[in-house]
Amino acid sequence: MPNLIAKARALEEEGITCFVQTGSYQVPVKTLTGKIEDDIILIDKIIGVGEVAIADHRSSQPTVEELAKIASAARIGGMLSGKAGIVNVHVGDSHDHLKVIEQVVDTTDIPIRQFYPTHINRNPHLFEAGVAYAKKGGWIDFTTSSIPKFLEEGEVKCSTALKRMLDSGVDISQITFTSDGQASLPDFDEKGELIGLKIGRVSSLYKEVKDAIQKEQIPLETAIRVITANPAAVLKLKQKGTVEEGRDADLVLLDENLEIDTVIALGQVMVENRHAVVFGTFEQQD
Repeated sequence: MPNLIAKARALEEEGITCFVQTGSYQVPVKTLTGKIEDDIILIDKIIGVGEVAIADHRSSQPTVEELAKIASAARIGGMLSGKAGIVNVHVGDSHDHLKVIEQVVDTTDIPIRQFYPTHINRNPHLFEAGVAYAKKGGWIDFTTSSIPKFLEEGEVKCSTALKRMLDSGVDISQITFTSDGQASLPDFDEKGELIGLKIGRVSSLYKEVKDAIQKEQIPLETAIRVITANPAAVLKLKQKGTVEEGRDADLVLLDENLEIDTVIALGQVMVENRHAVVFGTFEQQD
């Protein structure tokens, strides 16, 4: 265990944030210390558990009891460390939707906001289940990375999903966008066989928020919350999400057409006049 903790702390020093603790969607959760709560308490950058997969043929099919124990351990770890202790949940295509989470909430004292379900826009029936879930008070997250085929098969475009969710009476504070950034986008045939992989793009966050403003006519100050203040609140990242004295100086400056002009991270200019001014070790400098 000491060696694993040392490795995690070395990652922290390199600026690598550890959020998930699990292997690929599976239960029981793989940990560094042997206990979920100890991981959250002892490792600075671990703030919760995830992604735990439900309603998906790729998941380990967690039971209500298993998910409740995971959420309880995460909650305790979060309370003792002052962190979110959130359980990030991957929701698949199954018509089981969010039922296992709702059963945990209905049969235990664990609050609905202990869970943070993502991919809620992956198909029309899950989207509608997400509306009902949000009206019970839960967080919901839409995945911006997509490909035309997924949209043709019924995935709800994030900008459209945001408009529909707001029109359904869900409060903007409950909705976030995430990109699955640079992760794989698996493609399956009608028999459930893997036929290929695409790449999720971080840039899709910007595109979908821009579309929400320009195409769906959602006010900028509302749309921008799904990638700023809202995720910071869900994850209890107190230095992030809003522009205030004493918080991290993370700013994106846009022109009148909502094109990105300047990016400032932790007070350092990274992009200026639409050109990168800071480069990674292996990035080309033109």
